[in-house]
Amino acid sequence: MNDPRALKATQALLTSADETEASFYDALRHGDLDKVMAVWADDEEIACVPPSAPRTVGTVAVRAAFEALLASGPVHISIEHVRRMETAVCAIHHVTERVQVMTPEGLQTAFVIATNVYLRTAQGWRMVAHHASAGMPQDIPDISEPRSTLH
Repeated sequence: MNDPRALKATQALLTSADETEASFYDALRHGDLDKVMAVWADDEEIACVPPSAPRTVGTVAVRAAFEALLASGPVHISIEHVRRMETAVCAIHHVTERVQVMTPEGLQTAFVIATNVYLRTAQGWRMVAHHASAGMPQDIPDISEPRSTLH
């Protein structure tokens, strides 16, 4: 199917940002470009920033970026950590992605720090931004302030 809008019209509503995120990463693991694009909002302001690559804006550019990523097959990716900030209509997920790639030296693991932004739309929860940065060679815990308790 070449028209992502047609796929969205037949797709069930994504009822939470978590469900949308799970669908996104599952589509990457299966190398399914149409399903990757089905989680995105139908809006020309969607944006994707891959690690060490320029920002892509709009459905055509985002689709082309994921088509290039998936040209060599599925992405072996899993989520290690998720930190969530959510309201009734917007969700921001900060995730650590574990990506495994076969190289001449064997299987290599890389970590990517990504921020995924979701909006609640008439079609359900949809991704509007994915911003990924290269992580450390090993997974390290977040640096954060200790939480204080107010009484």
